Amino acid sequence: MIKVLVVDTLSQKAVELLKEIPEFEIVVKTKMNPGQLKKEIKNFEVIIANGTTALDREILEGARYLKIIIRTGIETDNIDVEFAQAKNIEVRNTPLAASITVAEYTLAQMLGICRFIGPAYKSMKEHKWETKLFSKGMELNGKTAGVIGMGRIGKEVAKRELAMGMKVLYYDNVEVQTDMDAKQVSLDELLRLSDFISVHLPLTESTKNLVSTGAFEKMKGGVVFVNVARGGVVDEAALSKALESDKIKAVAVDVYEQEPLENFQLIDHEKVFPAPHLGASTVEAHDRAGLEAISILKEFFNV
Repeated sequence: MIKVLVVDTLSQKAVELLKEIPEFEIVVKTKMNPGQLKKEIKNFEVIIANGTTALDREILEGARYLKIIIRTGIETDNIDVEFAQAKNIEVRNTPLAASITVAEYTLAQMLGICRFIGPAYKSMKEHKWETKLFSKGMELNGKTAGVIGMGRIGKEVAKRELAMGMKVLYYDNVEVQTDMDAKQVSLDELLRLSDFISVHLPLTESTKNLVSTGAFEKMKGGVVFVNVARGGVVDEAALSKALESDKIKAVAVDVYEQEPLENFQLIDHEKVFPAPHLGASTVEAHDRAGLEAISILKEFFNV
């Protein structure tokens, strides 16, 4: 039998379906410390993980039979992919699972900011009636949206922004063909013209701190900025400084340079609407990721 170790939370639906496949022996052991994982990994041909567990060189060195690592989600930045490949361990992810989930979340953040949903909720829970305080809301309709990164998620975001009556500009470091009524522009043009800007890029050497002091200086006044991609794509020190100017109306931050968050200085700012990395967190996305992982396994082992 092919031994499969699930080291992070996987949807119950996916676990049950995996256990029904006779060729696989499924072991679910989550929240292991590095020492436990290093000892356990020696006995398995498959590891299924999300972004919680680090599968670094030290852990992977002990893998004697490991053939494939499946990372449920879009990124693989918690895995030493280069070292894994050197050991002939294939690394796969499930990029399709969360595209719609993250796109909906992006629009939810924008709408929440424009209509003071979070502050109004908090105010009402404190038994206050502050209609006048929250009366200057803003519509998305007629505004210009800038999408930084026009991959799967970026395209889903653009579809929804167009449906909201927005004009959509997008930037990507490669030419992106689309039949949507959206225009590819330079990053400078996007920053200069957009009322709302959202980031949908992976963290790589070329994207690290892509949005930094220069980018914030080029943005038009009163912009709403949303980062639901990766923390390192946005320079947090530069963002903190930009919040002190009139350039930024509000920022929705879901991802951080260091997670879990230890320094709360950025999110304590009144213009910041924070969340603890919830972009892909829906039941539907978890189920799709699990089902995609199963498809990868069945294809890989031809079962």
